[in-house]
Amino acid sequence: MGAGWHTERHDGTLTVSRQLPVRFDVSASATMPRLRKGRLAHQIRQDLWRLLRHVRGFCPAVRVVEDGPHLIVTAGGQISGRGAYPKAQIEEKSAGLLGDPDLIRRWSNHARVADA
Repeated sequence: MGAGWHTERHDGTLTVSRQLPVRFDVSASATMPRLRKGRLAHQIRQDLWRLLRHVRGFCPAVRVVEDGPHLIVTAGGQISGRGAYPKAQIEEKSAGLLGDPDLIRRWSNHARVADA
């Protein structure tokens, strides 16, 4: 990852975030095929940032958890700042991102497990 990004690994879980401790004020989750967790998290974090960079105080985080033959991906992050923010709208956009077949195909190609 780039400078300033934290990667935590623990018991089959990988989390990428800018700030510690990781906080998910907003989030969406999806099941993905078995891929390289670090590469997958990095790609999703980049696309999530592109999607939500206009949200004041948004700091993306992605968690990838092994679940048998699949991965459970949680994408979202922390929103620092004053005032209300459109939580439901942000979570809907995040879920749409995780469900986008073109993005899933790109992420899968980038994070493919060797010999899979």
